[in-house]
Amino acid sequence: MAANTSPSGLLGLVRIDFAPKLRPPRTATMITATVMAILGSLSADVILVQLGKSLFPAYKNYVHFQFSDYAKLTVIGVVIACAAWPIVTRISSAPQWVFFRLAILVTVVLLLPDVYIWHQGQPAKAVAVLMVMHLAIAVVTYNVLVYVAPCRQPRRAPRHARTQP
Repeated sequence: MAANTSPSGLLGLVRIDFAPKLRPPRTATMITATVMAILGSLSADVILVQLGKSLFPAYKNYVHFQFSDYAKLTVIGVVIACAAWPIVTRISSAPQWVFFRLAILVTVVLLLPDVYIWHQGQPAKAVAVLMVMHLAIAVVTYNVLVYVAPCRQPRRAPRHARTQP
């Protein structure tokens, strides 16, 4: 009887099986993807802040609309996501599936501080812009990572190790 090598329980449910079928992206590709994700996310932030300021002129001087305020948090978040992608590729045979769900989970968690500051009295329209910024960062970062720095195919066995028909 063959042993079941797939994990059961919670790890199996979330497809963490420590049996990757693909190899992680190359380091140089990850560096390129990280830079692209940072620049793309910051660009999305700038566009959304400008849009927010034009739609809601009363909040043009809103403290969280200052580049220095949101840029450092954006960079930190994107770098963490970029560090997570190669890890996910090493612990799952379905890395895109896992990473997509992690991106959703982390984005929802990162919306909680926005909900908190809104609850504390920050203007709802300005906070809504911050929330859209979080969503945009998630979309940009996820897509850059999985498409610019995709998993690589497994190594082929050396010619002498392949079985002959």
